[in-house]
Amino acid sequence: MSLELLGRFSALSQTFPEMMICKEEETYDGERASTLARKGELHLDLVSAVKGLHALNSQELSRLIKDADNNIVRHTTPDGSNVQVDLEKLTRHLGLHLIAVVMARETNEALLKYLLSGFQLLYALSDIASRHPKLEEILFDDIKISEQLLDLVFYSLIILCTQSQKIQDSNDMVLLHSTLVASSLYVLTACISSQWHELAQVFLAYNKVDIFMDATFAALCTDIKSLQSSLSVEYSDSCAESTSKDVEILHHLCQQCEASLQFIQSLCQQKVFRDRLLKNKELCSNGGILFLAQSIMSLNISSLFLESSSIVASVSRLKSKILSILLNLCESECVSYLDEVASTPTSLELAKSVAFKVLELLKNTFERKSQQPYALSEKTYPSGLLQLNAMRLIEIFSDDSNFRSYITTHFEEDATLEYVPFAAAGWLFSFFSSYQLIGASSELTLLPCNVSRVPSGHQRTSLLVKIIANLHCFVPDICKDDKDLFLKKFHECLQNEPSKSAVSFTSICYAEKVAVICKNLGSLLSHAETLIPSFLNEEDVQLLR
Repeated sequence: MSLELLGRFSALSQTFPEMMICKEEETYDGERASTLARKGELHLDLVSAVKGLHALNSQELSRLIKDADNNIVRHTTPDGSNVQVDLEKLTRHLGLHLIAVVMARETNEALLKYLLSGFQLLYALSDIASRHPKLEEILFDDIKISEQLLDLVFYSLIILCTQSQKIQDSNDMVLLHSTLVASSLYVLTACISSQWHELAQVFLAYNKVDIFMDATFAALCTDIKSLQSSLSVEYSDSCAESTSKDVEILHHLCQQCEASLQFIQSLCQQKVFRDRLLKNKELCSNGGILFLAQSIMSLNISSLFLESSSIVASVSRLKSKILSILLNLCESECVSYLDEVASTPTSLELAKSVAFKVLELLKNTFERKSQQPYALSEKTYPSGLLQLNAMRLIEIFSDDSNFRSYITTHFEEDATLEYVPFAAAGWLFSFFSSYQLIGASSELTLLPCNVSRVPSGHQRTSLLVKIIANLHCFVPDICKDDKDLFLKKFHECLQNEPSKSAVSFTSICYAEKVAVICKNLGSLLSHAETLIPSFLNEEDVQLLR
C-alpha cells in the first residue's frame, strides 16, 4: 500500500498551489529563513519562530502576547537566541509553511523533528485562540486556513506512511514517527472541529478522502509494526540496567499508537464516515483494515514488559478498539462488510486469520483465572470490554455463511485516552535532548468509557448462546456441507482423550471431564433461560436445549 500511496503523492504534488514554497536544499537545516512568495506580504522568519516558540505552552505564549508591542511578540530562548515575530501573521502562514516542509525533496530525521515542532506550536496557538479574537478568526473562521490545515495533515500522512523502511533502523525515528502520526491527526480536532460528527462531514467533503483514509491506516500499520518489534524484545546481558528506560519509551510508543487508533475509532462511530469507509476498495475489499486488525491482534508482550501494568493495559485497549472498529463495520446497514471481505480470496483468508486471533484471545481470557499469565505489579487491568467485543465479533462471524464453518472448526476494562499532542511532542523533545528518563510527564489521562451498564455476566452468557445457536444453523442452498457440523465437532471433542498438555483436565479422568462439561452446559442453559426475553429469544435458547 505504501508504494502506491507514494506514487499518488508524487502526482498530487505537481498540482499543489504554486504559492507554496518548496525548499531549495536537500535537507532542512534551518540555516536560511523561509519566506512567503506572496506580493505585499512582510517577510517572516518562520524557521526562527517555530524553533524558538514551539516549546512554549499556552500560558507562556499568552504572557508573550500580553507584553507584545503592535502584535510583535519577543522571546529569548534558552540558548540565548532572540525571536520576534508578528503572531497574527505567523498564525496565518504557519500551516502553509509546514506544508512546504512536508513537500521537501528528502525526508530525514531533522525535517521530521522540525515538522513536529511546527505541530506543537500550532497546538499552543489553537489552545489560546479562543481568548484572542484575531487568532480565533484566523484559525477557526478562515476557510482557506482550514483547507490548508487539511492539506497539511494529508501530505504529512502520505509522507509518514512511506517511511516504514527508514524508521526500522532507529529507535528515535520510531518514536518520532508514531508521535507525528498521532499529532497530525489531532490537528483536525484542535483546529477544525472537536465534534466527531462535524469532523466526519469535513472528511467526506475533502476531495482526496479515499487516499486520506488509505494513508491514515498505512501510517498506523507502520507504527504497530514498530510496536510489535519493541514488545518482543527479550532479556539480554544489558537489559537489567536499561529496563526502566525501555519501559518508559515503550509506554510512550503505546500511547501514540492508541491515540491514532482511537481517532479512527471515533470517526468509525459516525454513520456517515463508516458508510463512506465501506466503499473504500483498498481498505475493505482488499483487506487494508483487516491487515491493521491482524497486526494489532498479533501483538504479544515479552516477559521483559509483563510486569508493566500500563503497557499490558495499553495493548489490551488497542485490541479492544480495533475489535470495536470491526464491529461498527460489520453492523453497518449500508454495505455488508463481511460480503466485501469475502469478495476476494486474499481478504477472506485474512478475515479468517483475524477470526482465529479473536478465538485465541477468548480462549486465553477464559483460561486466565486458572493460569494467571500476566503477573501484574500493583493494579490489575481486567479485559472486560475486550472480551465482550471479541465475543460480539465472533457472534457476527458465526452468523455469516462465509465464516460459520471456520468458526466451528477453530472453535480489560476499556478507557478513552485523553490525548494531549503538545505534551506528547514535549516529552519526545525532552527525551531527545537528554536521552534520560522523563518521568510522569508522559502519563496521559484515561477517561472511563460510557459503556452499557448491563452486567457483563449477562452479556457473556447471551453472546455465547447466540454463537452456539448460529453454529447450529445452516443454509442448505449455500453451505449444505455445514449441516450438523457443529454437533459433529462437539461430539469429536467429547470423544477425544485429554492431551497431556491440557491445563484444566490433567488431574481428572475422561469421565469426570464429560461430567464437568455437562454440568457447565446445564448451568449455562439455566442462566440463559433467565435472560429471556430481555437478552435472548426463545429460539436461540431452544437450540441450546
